[in-house]
Amino acid sequence: MVNVAGASYNDPSQGTRGGSIILPSRFLSILIYFSIIFCGCTQKDIFKKRDIQSIKKMLSDSPRNQALFTIGINTNLRASDLLNIKAGQVRDLKPGDSIQIKEKKTGKFRVVTLNKACIQAIQKLLASSLYNDNDPLFVGQRGPLTVPSVHRLVKSWCRAINLRGNYGSHSMRKTWGYHQRVTFGTDIPRLMVCFNHSTQRQTLEYLCIQADEIRNVYENEL
Repeated sequence: MVNVAGASYNDPSQGTRGGSIILPSRFLSILIYFSIIFCGCTQKDIFKKRDIQSIKKMLSDSPRNQALFTIGINTNLRASDLLNIKAGQVRDLKPGDSIQIKEKKTGKFRVVTLNKACIQAIQKLLASSLYNDNDPLFVGQRGPLTVPSVHRLVKSWCRAINLRGNYGSHSMRKTWGYHQRVTFGTDIPRLMVCFNHSTQRQTLEYLCIQADEIRNVYENEL
């Protein structure tokens, strides 16, 4: 059990703490991994900005978790690609600088720009521990984090602020897309390219905002 910023939650990436068994069996980890791969599209995004701020505040005493969440919701990187970031790739970056990522799912290279929030979180993380350039940015007591462990972490963060529903590692990527569209007004064709989707309909369905946008059309008055 971890106490952060006045809130308590289990850190599933760690071993046993406070008498609670956190790490599941290998079999359960495999099941979680495949549920993420095949059911990621059903995971919810965090659409209220106050909930995003609540999670950030809760994680303020954990540079690793805060950086993981901050980068996750400020880029559309999958968890598997977040976990491949090395310390040397980001050590000397400034806001607006980019890194090249090879997507684990597609094998394609892509360039991702990191904003001020990402850079600040990265600098805080790198200052909290000794990192060699080839070290993964996100590690736990047992070594580099895995996709299932990130999935469990995100679920625990959302549960800690009383969010109900299917949240997981994919929620960070979907949160980025939702707010790019709804909060910042990014058009669907550009988001389609960012997500590497084949159609605009696929992007709308992925972000679960199609019904809202259709309903809003009928609220326009002439």
